[in-house]
Amino acid sequence: MSGHRLRFRQVHLDFHTSPHITDIGKEFNKAEWQEALRIGHVNSITCFSKCHHGWSYHPTKVGRMHPHLDFDLLRAQIEASKEIGVNVPVYISAGADNLMAYEHPEWREVSIEGKYQGWSPQTNQPGFKKMCFNTPYLDFLCDQISEVVQMFPECDGIFLDIVFQGECCCKWCLDYMLRNGLDPDKPEHRLICAEASLEKYYQKATAAARCCNPNMPVFHNSGHVPKGKRDVLKYFSHLELESLPTGGWGYDHFPLSAKYAQHTGLDVLGMTGRFHTTWGEFGGYKHPNALRYECAAMLAFGAKCSIGDQLHPSGKMDMSTYRIIGMAYEEVEKKEPWCDNVTSVSDIAVLSSEAESGDRNPDTGAGRILLEEHFLFDLVDRQVDFSPYKMLILPDVIQIDPALKEKIEAFLAKGGKLFLTGKSGLWKNDFGFAFDLGVEFHGESPFQPDYVETDVLAPSFVASPLVMYLRSQQIKPIECEVLAGIRKPYFNRTWKHFCSHQHAPAADLSEYVAAVRKGSIVYLSHPVFSIYYALGAVAHREYVANALRYLLGEDITLKTNLPSMARVTLNEQAAERRYVLHLLYANRVARGASMRLSEEGFVRDSSQIEVVEELLPLRNVEIELLLPKSVRSVTLEPQGKPLPFEIRGTRLLLKIEEFTCHQMVVLNY
Repeated sequence: MSGHRLRFRQVHLDFHTSPHITDIGKEFNKAEWQEALRIGHVNSITCFSKCHHGWSYHPTKVGRMHPHLDFDLLRAQIEASKEIGVNVPVYISAGADNLMAYEHPEWREVSIEGKYQGWSPQTNQPGFKKMCFNTPYLDFLCDQISEVVQMFPECDGIFLDIVFQGECCCKWCLDYMLRNGLDPDKPEHRLICAEASLEKYYQKATAAARCCNPNMPVFHNSGHVPKGKRDVLKYFSHLELESLPTGGWGYDHFPLSAKYAQHTGLDVLGMTGRFHTTWGEFGGYKHPNALRYECAAMLAFGAKCSIGDQLHPSGKMDMSTYRIIGMAYEEVEKKEPWCDNVTSVSDIAVLSSEAESGDRNPDTGAGRILLEEHFLFDLVDRQVDFSPYKMLILPDVIQIDPALKEKIEAFLAKGGKLFLTGKSGLWKNDFGFAFDLGVEFHGESPFQPDYVETDVLAPSFVASPLVMYLRSQQIKPIECEVLAGIRKPYFNRTWKHFCSHQHAPAADLSEYVAAVRKGSIVYLSHPVFSIYYALGAVAHREYVANALRYLLGEDITLKTNLPSMARVTLNEQAAERRYVLHLLYANRVARGASMRLSEEGFVRDSSQIEVVEELLPLRNVEIELLLPKSVRSVTLEPQGKPLPFEIRGTRLLLKIEEFTCHQMVVLNY
């Protein structure tokens, strides 16, 4: 774990402020600022040096102070915060700078089509402009960063935003490609240039942030922690997982990001927002219960908490916001002792499809199935040690090279179990499977869709062929246990022959099969995780979950009667000699709709949003645990209430009569 330790209760205070607004910071009041932070139970707040508009909020010799700000606002915020023991990381917009885009358009990122890149597709539309890190803009940015850490050495870190680089074809990128034998006509060569530009950014920006203090915390934000790109983590002191559920990320994004980030060796902060929609929403408020649930989820998945806000241009704090934040952070404050320095306890490692192929969809589908079926799992890349896990899942698209085969074979040799789906398990540059599945491989099926027919893995409410919307891989059983067969459709749907409104029904039984087991390997021939990502059918989820349980058998750490919308995680605090079981539940409802709200573009168009409002209690929750260490006592925390438990054979049995939103069950050993 990195030496930099985060605080639990952070606010990320956006301040992207137009030059057309006057009286910037005129209503900033130290006493009000401090009172808002106390009401909000905040102990860290990220404040702005430079925003996306390109303006600085303090005197500067490098950039330009906001034209309607006449004092050092950032210093006032830092001093007011430090006076009451609140940390202040400092924000600098890295990849977006509208002021420099206007004054130096040659520094902007340019597409192969010759278009400037950013959030405004046309010149006469509002939005932020994307800068290229391969231009002199990077030197300008690094001078800004160096100036900030010299002016504010007491700051608690540098947060650099909009850190990504497209396939730019500006003057400097074209020159780089031509000098290095790259062809700008080729997307893969433009990508090489982009990656080189980004690496140069990481090196120079991190060095600038640490020019005075080699231990200055630094975080580079790109809105998503990419899986498998561990080479850049040496430039990070910690991770902040931007994941606003109502802002486009959804409620399933954060758990997977956290499951991956827990294995990077860095301390982790989750980031949501107080907004009903997303960043920059003045006067929009998420229900307090939503923030309570989202912060509880961050704790459950091993992260600290950050809530996004946006300061009014006047500098006046919105007390409604901090009362809402305080409802969540008061609970977080009480729970912190059981949530720091934790490691996850998991049966299953999911080898990230994004890390291996760039395709996130199988990861998301796998994550949803495992979360909804209450398996304990981690999302990992190939750099992680597989040996602590009982099962390794390769979702849908992970083909095998010799190095990965060697690592998986070692895992299997030590008793591990392997779960393959779709194209996973096939050789990357050859025909056939890398592992002995006891089957003959005959390529991809010509039928889409086809149908699964099974007794062993059948969903609880289906005894008929189950449609599978994506193509299967054709396997003939030779020396294996067949778990599910395939029925072909009458034909694929074309203008020449079609049936009804969608696809043709099931017809003859195929010579190929849908699911097999040989020893410690189960293979499903359909890309089932991508299918679940696309459609979310309960029958598909149960089919996969039944196959997972069939392979794991009784060697499963947790069993529960929780509903699918609930979440459960198990962490260990080894120093305190205890496990911490987190139970989470919120009723999520899809509200709103996609609608054009302004022909002139004065406000963003709307879209459907998943909302948490009521927090309904769950009753009579049953938990069975198979743990390697003998438990001495169990308590409900932070209530400090003893909870009776029973040992039946090798399993520990618990019953929680009732909980609302979040309950920690602490098992002392």
